[in-house]
Amino acid sequence: MTDEGRDDLPAVTPGPLVPTAHIPPWMRTLTDDVEAVREAVLNRGGDRTRWASMLGRRKRDAAVLVLIAGSWDAALDHPGGLPADADILLTERAPTLRQHSGQVAFPGGAMDPGDEYPVGTALREATEETGLEVEGVDVLANLPSFPVPVSGFDVTPVLAHWRRPGAVRVVDTGETARVARVSLRTLFDPANRFQVQRNVLGANAYRGPAFMVDGLFVWGFTAGIIAAMGEAAGWEIDWDKADVRPLEEAIEAAGSNQQIGVASVLPEAIRAPIEERDRRQDHRR
Repeated sequence: MTDEGRDDLPAVTPGPLVPTAHIPPWMRTLTDDVEAVREAVLNRGGDRTRWASMLGRRKRDAAVLVLIAGSWDAALDHPGGLPADADILLTERAPTLRQHSGQVAFPGGAMDPGDEYPVGTALREATEETGLEVEGVDVLANLPSFPVPVSGFDVTPVLAHWRRPGAVRVVDTGETARVARVSLRTLFDPANRFQVQRNVLGANAYRGPAFMVDGLFVWGFTAGIIAAMGEAAGWEIDWDKADVRPLEEAIEAAGSNQQIGVASVLPEAIRAPIEERDRRQDHRR
């Protein structure tokens, strides 16, 4: 994969890619106003978004596949009509990876030459990571892109409905530790929701929504997108936003393999001087 984006890429316009009639009714509130997802993410708090905007936008393009399965018809017994069988495809990254090791993520990655970005990138990466058969996938919309300051990528989530779900699996253990289909109703159960926070250098470097489901601790970019979609689509149930837990404690409680340091919450331009200072201090000891 290449890390660098291309200057000749056309701008990606957020919004539906198919007529409304081709979108499940319980997803239409979301696809009708994808900008509501952006607003929900940017309003979640913390200083990291401010740091990212100060450092500018780097030309590194990536896409993730937000793949949701579920019945066509809306349910009457849940907010937003979310069906009982609705689930979302997630992966747990290998603990040996240099960035975001052990974290739960959507399948996805950097744009490759020849990709029809962002849809082609998202589908290719999902196939490579999970063995997904794309014939059963209906791509619905591009969500707004978001900067991920730790890696420097600008990530476009591609929303799709898994019309005909098939088997998925870990394809490469060097990249992925687990592939899971997670119930959206379970994710949005208030008992499984809280916020995590991390302070660095006296500043609130990160605060955002988190989920603990089926042994998976979901936070960061992935949890932010899921939470924002639930809010925009009307799927979420009132939950205790005052339940704020230190990030390190939440990782320990989950028994997760995630390794975190300043690299987990700070962009490279801020992180590098701190790491260099720590190396010098270690050398003097």
